[in-house]
Amino acid sequence: MKTLAKKSASPSAAKQVAGFIAKFDPAIAKLTRACRAEIRKRYPSANELVYDNYNALAIGYSPTQKTSDCVFSLAIYARGVSLYFMYGRSLTDPNKLLQGSGNQGAFIRLEDVKTLDDSQVKDLMERAVKRQKPSFAVKGPGQTVVKSISEKQRPRRPE
Repeated sequence: MKTLAKKSASPSAAKQVAGFIAKFDPAIAKLTRACRAEIRKRYPSANELVYDNYNALAIGYSPTQKTSDCVFSLAIYARGVSLYFMYGRSLTDPNKLLQGSGNQGAFIRLEDVKTLDDSQVKDLMERAVKRQKPSFAVKGPGQTVVKSISEKQRPRRPE
């Protein structure tokens, strides 16, 4: 696996991420761009940690450049996009929105960018952000950092 670190000030980081997203089916790519824009609008100081992995493209949102500090991420697969909560199993989920069988992480499938506007999803996101230590910066732009690119990858479009 090749590991790279590029800051958002670098046009190459933006171009790399655009290229990663462009590998997907146009509908998945469009949903990814819309969800990413919505999350950036809500949390402009969050750092985007990008992993173009074997199974999926992951774009994590973190107050630092450490993966362990990610609050949530977009997990982009050939067949869909999910909002993955790194520590989702420790969130109170009275409406049973969180899916997955992991002991730590949990996710919500994003059929549409409007899912991010659902009040229950917004509440989960806000509670995850509020409990995060360290917290997102109050002001200032976050950086986009390409953390790794796997040389081998599953197909990014449905077979």
